[in-house]
Amino acid sequence: MEQGIKREMRRKDRQLAPEEAEAILSAGKYGILSIVCEDGYPYGLPISYAYDGEKLYFHHSAEPGLLNDSVSGAVRACFTVVGSTELLPEKFSTKYESVIVFGKLRKSGDKLGGLMRLVEKLSPGFEEKGRRYAALSLDEVAVYEFEIEQMTGKARR
Repeated sequence: MEQGIKREMRRKDRQLAPEEAEAILSAGKYGILSIVCEDGYPYGLPISYAYDGEKLYFHHSAEPGLLNDSVSGAVRACFTVVGSTELLPEKFSTKYESVIVFGKLRKSGDKLGGLMRLVEKLSPGFEEKGRRYAALSLDEVAVYEFEIEQMTGKARR
């Protein structure tokens, strides 16, 4: 585990059990993928994803850009998902649930497999049509795998 992610959560009273954090991650549709670009600036990208119980999968244009240009080999990354929220205006607060994962992001060696995980999650019932669509777009997309090293969940309910 990397040095920067060993820190314990400050509000332990709001820390979720691993199963609860995983359930929020499984149910989410999108989150913020964060990396540090080649020039040293942070980059947070709102993006849809799929989670297979071990890794996260993302797709993005294969064209040059901040993400594609910054990911060569495996790079450290963070991914944040916010589950349900409810404003509590009279308390100047919010009910929320969130999950943060740290790990390594890399381009996938199995583009079609990664795209199918996304199809299965985001377009259930359209897997066969999705497989044909994905197969036709392999040259136009980059598919990323995120190997999770640490996951924490937090909530105020």
